[in-house]
Amino acid sequence: MKILHLDSNHPLLINQLNDLGFSNDEDYTSSKEEIEHKIHVYDGFIIRSRFSIDKAFLNKATNLKFIGRVGAGLENIDCEYAESKGIKLIAAPEGNRNAVGEQSLGMLLSLFNKLNKADKEVRNGKWLREENRGIELDGRTVGLIGYGNMGKSFAKKLRGFDVKVLCYDIKPSVGDENCTQVSFKELQEKADVLSLHTPQTEITKNMINADFINRFKKSFWLINTARGKSVVTKDLVEALKSGKILGAGLDVLEYEKSSFENLFSDDKMPEAFKYLINAENVLLTPHVAGWTIESKERLAQTIVNKIKAHFC
Repeated sequence: MKILHLDSNHPLLINQLNDLGFSNDEDYTSSKEEIEHKIHVYDGFIIRSRFSIDKAFLNKATNLKFIGRVGAGLENIDCEYAESKGIKLIAAPEGNRNAVGEQSLGMLLSLFNKLNKADKEVRNGKWLREENRGIELDGRTVGLIGYGNMGKSFAKKLRGFDVKVLCYDIKPSVGDENCTQVSFKELQEKADVLSLHTPQTEITKNMINADFINRFKKSFWLINTARGKSVVTKDLVEALKSGKILGAGLDVLEYEKSSFENLFSDDKMPEAFKYLINAENVLLTPHVAGWTIESKERLAQTIVNKIKAHFC
C-alpha cells in the first residue's frame, strides 16, 4: 500500500510504516490542486490540518482506503462523504489528551492566581501584592461540556483538588469516578468554571453565545481548549466587561482558519480580539493545548497502531 504524507510529523510515523511494508511518499509543499493530480495512485494519506478534504478532493482519490488525521478532530474532512466511499477515517484523540488536560488545568490555575498579570507587572518594576491576591480552586464546581478523551483527561487532573466535577455530554452514561454527568440546566446552575471539550460540529458552532452565558446562575470562568468557533467572541467580550464571565483561558479562537495555522484572513483585527489582547483576566495561547513534545510522539504512534490494526 502506498501512503502520501501531507504534513510533517514525528519520524517514527514513517519509520514504523516502512517497517510494516508500506510505501511512503512525502509532499509538504505542493498546492491542494497539485496533490489532487496524483492522489489517485495512493491507498492512504496522512494529514494534520494543511487543507480541507472535500468532495472534489475525495473524488480524485479513486484508490483511497484510509485517511489518517494526526490529531483529535476530523472537521477539516468531509467525513460523511468519505465514509460513503468506504474510506476509513483514523484520528488520534488518545495521543494528545494528556497534554490538553494539563493545559486546561494550567490555564485555570494561572487565571485564579493572576500569574500572567503579576509576571508582567514585576518585569515592569511593579510589586503589587494586594492587587494580585488570588483565589483557590478548592471548594468550587468545575463544569465540562464534552466528556470524551479530553474531558476525561482534565477531570482526572482535578482529582487532587477538593472540587466537584460535573459534565454534560450528548451521549448517555459517560460519567465515571472522576465526574458526574448532569443535565445542561444543572450544569448552568452549579458551575463556577466551564471548560469546553467538544469537537466542531453544527451543534457546537456558536454554542457559547450571549443567551447561553446569561443562563448561568453564577458568574463563571471559561476555559476553551477545544474549538474556537464554539465561542462567539463578541458575546464573550460583553460578558467579560459585565463580570458575568470572570476570566477566560483561550487556546483557540473564533478567527482561526480550518488549517489552524493562520489567525486572520486579512490585516484587519476584530475589535473583540483587541479587547482580549488587552484584558488582564484573559490568557491566550496559539492552539497548543495538545502540542507537547510527548504528544507529538504519542499522536504518531497512535496513527501507526490504528493503521496496523486495520490494514496489516
